[in-house]
This record gives sequence, C-alpha cells and structure tokens, in this order.
Amino acid sequence: MLAVAGAGSAETIKLGVTAGPHAQIAEALKPVAAAKGLDVEIVEFSDGALIDPATQDGDLQANAFQHTPYLNQQNTDRGLNLISAAKTVLLPMAAYSHKVKSIADLPEGAQITIPNDPSNGGRALKLLDQGGIIKLTPGVTFKATELDIVDNPKHVKILPLETAQLPRSLEDVDFSVITSHFAISAGLLPSRDALLVESQQSDYFCLIAIKPENADKPWVKTLVEAYRSPEVKAFIDKTFEGNILTSW
Repeated sequence: MLAVAGAGSAETIKLGVTAGPHAQIAEALKPVAAAKGLDVEIVEFSDGALIDPATQDGDLQANAFQHTPYLNQQNTDRGLNLISAAKTVLLPMAAYSHKVKSIADLPEGAQITIPNDPSNGGRALKLLDQGGIIKLTPGVTFKATELDIVDNPKHVKILPLETAQLPRSLEDVDFSVITSHFAISAGLLPSRDALLVESQQSDYFCLIAIKPENADKPWVKTLVEAYRSPEVKAFIDKTFEGNILTSW
C-alpha cells in the first residue's frame, strides 16, 4: 500500500520486479529515490506473470520488468488496465548454441527453442528471420507465429519452451533464442556468447508500469527520475558492460 507516515516523512511505494537484472537495477535506484523523498520497497517475483495482476490489484504501486508488447498482451489476456510511465532499458534478445559456432553451421533439421509466451515467441521468430534462418511474412509484427513462416530452408524445428528453461535447453538442442534477462542470469552474455543478437527495436524497451489513475501522482515522477538518473545509468553500464542498454 502507498503510505505516508507523517509530515516530512518519506513516501513509500512497492515496486515489483523479477529476480536478476531488473532487481539489481531496482536496488541501484533505491538510494537515488530515497534522496528525493521516495522510499521504494522492492518486491521480487520468480514468476513475472504475477506482477501485472498484483499491480492492477494495488498490492504493488508500480513494476519494472516488461516490454510494451508483453504489457499489451497481459492487458488483453487478463483484462488489466496498466499503462507505461516511462521507457527504461533494453535487454536484447539473442540466440546461443553449445553445439555450433556460427549460424552457417546449423544442421538440417536443427532444433531451436524459443520462448513460449506470445510476445517473446514472436520476437524470437523475428530474430530468426533477421538471421536468415527462416523467412516470415513481410511486415509481420511481434505477434508472429509459426504460421507466418514462409520459408524454412534448413527445415529447422521450432520448439516453444518456458522462458526460464531456455538456457538449460542448450544442452539438448542446437540453438536457443533467449531473452537477456534469463541469459545473463545463466551466465550468458549477448556481447560475448551470442551467435545472433537483435537490432535495437524500441518496441522491446522495458518500461515502468502503473495504473492510469496514478499517472499524475508526484511519486510516479520521482520514481521515473530516479530510474532514469545518471547514477542508475552508470550502474547499468558498469555492471552489464553493454549487455543491457539504457533509453536515456
């Protein structure tokens, strides 16, 4: 709950994040927000699908873990009404392999795992299209599905999988497309280990999500300013060494 304990005291909000990079960034913004009079209580979730409903219900005042297509999908599928307060960071999606050293080495019928949630699944297919592994219907959006594949020269097999399981799947499949959140948590760096990395696409920048009725609340402005501060940018650049990109 939003709390103001008394005159001159700090305002308190709960910020939902997933464990890993988003939680690390949230910890970095805490002292910046505190200096501005906002006490940010970080609530970590192992299951990101629970965060938006908790924000809608008021158990959280804001969250910072998802990109726009994911939020749009959550709003549609779950009947939520959350909006973006600001863009934050881009965790580039990338593809990795423990079995081949280049895309050209992918064998006929290669098995490729991708995220099984619709927004990231479509994003992964667009990355495979970018790498020339498959061809999608021209102009298809992040909502792309396997039905949009119009050419598959190596007859690769697409295997949707729970996102958190993708890094482990590298032991069994030829190629895996993994969001940087889970890749970095598994010790995989896009700049060092990936065979294919998506180009910067603004649709996939993460955001701070809030309820519409909170949009003009002073704490929202303070939270955004703290997140998008020089101190947090310096932390991200130093900690993630170019593997997470800032939007400011």
